Amino acid sequence: MEFTHFDAGGNAVMVDVTEKKVTVREAKASGRIQVNREIFEAVREGTASKGDVAGTARIAGIMAVKRTSDLIPLCHVLPITKASVDFHMMEDTCEIEAVCTVKTTGRTGVEMEALTGVSVALLTIYDMCKAIDKGMVIQDICLERKSGGKSGIYER
Repeated sequence: MEFTHFDAGGNAVMVDVTEKKVTVREAKASGRIQVNREIFEAVREGTASKGDVAGTARIAGIMAVKRTSDLIPLCHVLPITKASVDFHMMEDTCEIEAVCTVKTTGRTGVEMEALTGVSVALLTIYDMCKAIDKGMVIQDICLERKSGGKSGIYER
């Protein structure tokens, strides 16, 4: 197995994508935050004392997508053409699932952007609700699907 972010001398480098084909690239990532019943209800009903938790987390996730290259040192700056964050309320387990979908047309994929969007959306929920309960657990952040580029389609 060869890691692409290291040169022959073992130095970290940004991958040269100059010769890669420009294709439509899309990635979807997801993750969950387990909360207590009080937080679950407040987020679902939009009654948290800090305001619209889901709306704020959605914007935070989208903003994070656009700033991924500032956060992950060797990521390329990409012209994002779509970024969305959706939430699914899982009543039985008091979990909130975040799903981030990112799209671009370019020479490299948007997997890191989708994963970053999910992570920041979930962290925003934690931040806005930590006064109620600091025991929330963020878990299972993963790439669900990616398409485009030489490696084609990946589905979990």
